[in-house]
Amino acid sequence: MIRITDILEEGQKYLSRKDLEMIEKAYIFSASVHHGQLRLSGEPYLIHPLEVTGMLVKMGLDAATLITCLLHDTVEDTLATLEQIEEAFGKDVAFLVDGLTKISKITFGDQMERQAENFRKMILAMSSDIRILLVKLTDRLHNMRTLDFQQADRQAFIAKETLEVYDPLAARLGINWIKDELEDLSLKYIHPHGYYELMERVNKKAEERNRYVEEVRNIIHKQVENFGLKGDVRGRAKHFYSIFKKMHEQRINFDEVYDLTAFRIILDSDEERKCYEALSIIHALWKPVPGRFKDYMAMPKANNYRSLHT
Repeated sequence: MIRITDILEEGQKYLSRKDLEMIEKAYIFSASVHHGQLRLSGEPYLIHPLEVTGMLVKMGLDAATLITCLLHDTVEDTLATLEQIEEAFGKDVAFLVDGLTKISKITFGDQMERQAENFRKMILAMSSDIRILLVKLTDRLHNMRTLDFQQADRQAFIAKETLEVYDPLAARLGINWIKDELEDLSLKYIHPHGYYELMERVNKKAEERNRYVEEVRNIIHKQVENFGLKGDVRGRAKHFYSIFKKMHEQRINFDEVYDLTAFRIILDSDEERKCYEALSIIHALWKPVPGRFKDYMAMPKANNYRSLHT
């Protein structure tokens, strides 16, 4: 469980003393108005804003965003008012808290899948400041992490809402670690049998896969350096939802999924040609699979994501 001291300690790396004092003030305010409130887990409600703020401080967000995060449920769930927040923490924080309160009032009906794009547009319109969306996404992530304490039908509804509405927003912002975890947690509650079966299959060969990832990562890193390119080479196992989706879309079983791992080269250069040079290095090491190459350098995604996939 994260504490305010942990947040302040992390914040000391980049925030001023005055910023830290205001964050501590927001914590005291939040603790006061949420006093006596409990989550369904039986834990004090204050744990939730602390956990969400802990994610954002590690992302290096500014003081106003961290203060907003500590206060984000105060207007909706307590007797606190926007006027009190503006008086104590300023117009910027009050504006952000107000934006989050308005998003929380959006209700998703039974036609969620058909209306998902409209809901996303509504949230984006209300998030005129990107910080509102960042707080909302991390708020949703912590709620998904603690979804076990909801009733089964409520779990499935929230998981579907997350997958249809919030996951695409995380993808649009390019925050892949949030996107991936939201997808895996949603899968856990929408298709629990598939999730746990997949988790067992993946974890069974985790040690072997980790050795393989490190071995291949070292090969790529050495070759990239040999050709005079500088950058970071990373390897990882694909997350559960990505594997599950591929199995269902291609109607294949687990043993037929050939790309359970993925590797990424992030070059220390803004020259496009070097990305293609790195691609040629990879294709010299391993024969590319026909039809699997995607050039997002020449044709970026809607969120301006640019990369080469093979």
